[in-house]
Amino acid sequence: MSTKHAAWFRTVAIAEAISWTGLLVGMLFKYVLSDNEIGVKIFGPIHGGIFIAYVVTVLAVRGPLRWSWPVTSVALAASIPPLFTWFFEIWAVRTGRIDAAHETPVPSTAEVNSTAA
Repeated sequence: MSTKHAAWFRTVAIAEAISWTGLLVGMLFKYVLSDNEIGVKIFGPIHGGIFIAYVVTVLAVRGPLRWSWPVTSVALAASIPPLFTWFFEIWAVRTGRIDAAHETPVPSTAEVNSTAA
């Protein structure tokens, strides 16, 4: 599994979730709190660009990460609801679809940790 592809996907997935959050806050101010659309004007294009980067990234890393088409479809569908790219990233790490080398679990059984032969 390619660590650089996994790291790139994780970065873009989290950035997409953050940009979604910014856009949602901007929409809250525009439509509910104050009729001020500066947040939407700022975060709309940012989110749009990161959304496109996420879709391109999913298609680019699916081969190196050995994702099936169903997993790829879920990754692409995750870009639509707010924050689901982050949830997909968490799920992909937990299920081994993304290399999480820096999160390697420590063995916890006595036999593995024992120094006795």
